[in-house]
Amino acid sequence: MRKSLFTMLLVTLCAVVVKAQSITSPDKNLTLTFELQANGVPTYKLSYKKKPVIKTSKLGLETKDVPPFMDGFTVSKTETSNFDETWNPVWGEQKSIRNHYNELLVTLTQKAVKDRFIRIRFRVFNDGLGFRYEFPSQPNLNYFIIKEEHTQFALADDHKAFWLPGDFDTQEYETVTSKLSEVRGKMKSAVTPNVSQTTFSPTGLQTPLMMKSQDGLYINIHEAALVDYSCMSLNLDDKNYTLESFLTPDAIGDKGYMQAPTQSPWRTVIVSDKAGDVLMSKLVYNLNEPTKYKDVSWIKPVKYVGVWWEMITGKSTWAYTDLESVQLGVTDYTKVKPNGKHGATTENVKKYIDFAAKNGFDAVLVEGWNQGWEDWFGKTKDYVFDFVTPYPDFDVKELHRYAASKGVKIIMHHETSGSVRNYERHLDTAYKFMVENGYNAVKSGYVGQIIPRGEHHYGQWLVNHYMYAIKKAGDYKIMVNAHEAIRPTGLARTYPNLIGNEAARGTEYESFGGNTPDHTTILPFTRLIGGPMDYTPGIFQTRISAYNPANNSFVHTTLTKQLALYVTMYSPLQMAADLPETYEKFSDAFQFIKDVAVDWDDSYVLEAEPGDYISIARKAKGKNEWYVGSITDENARVATIKFNYLPKGKTYEATIYADGKDASFDKNPQSYTIRKMKVTSKTVLKQQVAPGGGFAISVK
Repeated sequence: MRKSLFTMLLVTLCAVVVKAQSITSPDKNLTLTFELQANGVPTYKLSYKKKPVIKTSKLGLETKDVPPFMDGFTVSKTETSNFDETWNPVWGEQKSIRNHYNELLVTLTQKAVKDRFIRIRFRVFNDGLGFRYEFPSQPNLNYFIIKEEHTQFALADDHKAFWLPGDFDTQEYETVTSKLSEVRGKMKSAVTPNVSQTTFSPTGLQTPLMMKSQDGLYINIHEAALVDYSCMSLNLDDKNYTLESFLTPDAIGDKGYMQAPTQSPWRTVIVSDKAGDVLMSKLVYNLNEPTKYKDVSWIKPVKYVGVWWEMITGKSTWAYTDLESVQLGVTDYTKVKPNGKHGATTENVKKYIDFAAKNGFDAVLVEGWNQGWEDWFGKTKDYVFDFVTPYPDFDVKELHRYAASKGVKIIMHHETSGSVRNYERHLDTAYKFMVENGYNAVKSGYVGQIIPRGEHHYGQWLVNHYMYAIKKAGDYKIMVNAHEAIRPTGLARTYPNLIGNEAARGTEYESFGGNTPDHTTILPFTRLIGGPMDYTPGIFQTRISAYNPANNSFVHTTLTKQLALYVTMYSPLQMAADLPETYEKFSDAFQFIKDVAVDWDDSYVLEAEPGDYISIARKAKGKNEWYVGSITDENARVATIKFNYLPKGKTYEATIYADGKDASFDKNPQSYTIRKMKVTSKTVLKQQVAPGGGFAISVK
């Protein structure tokens, strides 16, 4: 009897083992193993250099109207393949990107559900893992509603994490650094007020989630190619250190409406024992499709100034009047008294155009140019803006003529007020208006609660809206910089006219109370994993009271750290955010902003540690020029900068914009020095960095 029982157990175990299959990364450092457990539950695990990254974790989706995709599976087919290509992005941190992976495609059949089947596709790169669920066309699967996705990421230990509270409507929180076991205790203080926010759990977290293990592994969890699906957050089991997907619901609680054939976004895990590898990973981009556009000549990186910071600080206003109630098409703005503080006037915009032309900038952003700004914030008001009707003091035709005569573009601003239905109603007309008046880029905004009520910024419905707006912009050859929208997931590879996003706490918060000095040492490891951020750096006057005596906030960096951000915070869309008159006072430091590139041939991480410091060097696209940026948190340090990426045997002149000896972010932020030195590929520079400081170097 014992022998018979042992034989049965051995046969059962062998059956399970037979279903397990592993693939490795091309460099053999990463190993992915797929396995069906008891009751046909699909699982996977991931290791790096034999260290566990993701322990055995369950896969599956719970559905509302059909049997779930959770268990009862058998493996009906497995296929392995490899892929290796090099592609050239329209813009980027490097002129070419290698897309190299080994793939395992598993077909799973549920015999109890009329032989219904799905596929799980795994791709293992040298820098991590991507996997997704696929639902092929078949007789027994058509429409289905997702109740929840149950993808797990079982972590090996209580990692150090750099996290934001899980939220369906905003990413504009300060990053918290703590162990996973401390998340629950820190969550309440981490959830700071926002005009639109919906948290869901005392241990809910957002992606990209950056972590560091006690044995020195850097792990980043995110998603790629988020299309026609709800954004994924993560819910933490803080006793077992297991993260599980948690999708954004719609107004009635459903989390996805699907029709086969279809697939989920990719779930991504970037891993390395070097922090710099995470910064340089292109795994998320590689999991997106190639560009949909045959002609990309109209998509160009942009360096710009704008009528914006003066409004953020309170020096001027978006609104033309002080009326508390207006109605577009009813209120006659020519008969009301102006408030005298409106920023988007023809005269003021011309000053910015002159400044841009004088200093070699491509464009001027203008906010608050259109009627309706007096009466929308915080209200349930569907029809606020029509995106084509200017205030009486903003002459569209004259500014078009004037900007064109100076070789400068104006960047359109579309604040949707969260009324997505209204924006879509006007979108074609608004884009036609842009083309007719010489605008080729738009900054869109989604401030406030979404209308129709109950929908969230990161639900499937809004994900589809953002995609609609990007595609529609492409029809008119317009570039898009979306604020308050979904965080990027590499879709800029497919639609490179998406040249920027906000989707995080940007420079504007420096006027609302300030970002902590470590903020920008974390964002490249988190927010920037999926795409560039319109962070709007370049603030030289760090005391907001200089512009608005009623505002005592200050920018938590030194002046030269602001210069360094143009290198460490990659974006093909870079703003010199401060006022022209301030830059004129610091013209020697401003020279770096004028010089620095916004598109690159190559990038090199010189040193990095999330939350502490970052030093990066980049080679300008098509030029024999390099730029270096180095930033730190609140702690002073000495940075080590190598120049071994320079061509051997040649000497270059480096201009170093550095913190002064007495500089600090809180007491003396405007103290800086500028010096020149000769450098070669053998040069090693030791540079002091002030608390909350940084430095920038141009090499020519």
